[in-house]
Amino acid sequence: SFASLIPALALAILLVYMIMAAQFESLLHPFIIMFALPQTFIGVVLSLAITGRTLNVPAFIGVIMLSGIVVNNAIVLVDYINKLRGRGYGLQEAILAAGPVRLRPILMTTLTTVLGMFPMALGIGSGAEMQAPLATVVIGGLAMSTILTLVIVPVIYCIFEGWVERFKSKRQKVNVEEAI
Repeated sequence: SFASLIPALALAILLVYMIMAAQFESLLHPFIIMFALPQTFIGVVLSLAITGRTLNVPAFIGVIMLSGIVVNNAIVLVDYINKLRGRGYGLQEAILAAGPVRLRPILMTTLTTVLGMFPMALGIGSGAEMQAPLATVVIGGLAMSTILTLVIVPVIYCIFEGWVERFKSKRQKVNVEEAI
């Protein structure tokens, strides 16, 4: 089963990236958003270790679900940073302004998902213990990803956009020198 689920995870990540690339009309911003995914795996491993559950097929299906759920918080943050940049804010100014404004919506979406999965994670009732690892993985991965996304995604955004701005300024400098 795991041999079939690994390509499914890769395909899910690829499809999420492609959809975001189409929505943002950029290859860079979805790439920045995808940096929210590695933090998810930290949360998955920790949540399974804390609860003493194993990585089984339902848990792996939860990991596949997380590949689509986790990027929502980063999308909310990066989209607002882009809007502020479009309004004339500088790079760091936009990042610093976007964080506090988007913190509440990010926390609300995370908490509703985590609290909605909590009864399933308890595994109470007949047959519920089979789905409990799925909920455990989603709760742990989403919680850890949310906490780290609020820090790491803005830093990655700043680094990549700084590179893009430096590249554009060097390119303009070369074009001006060629024109002279």
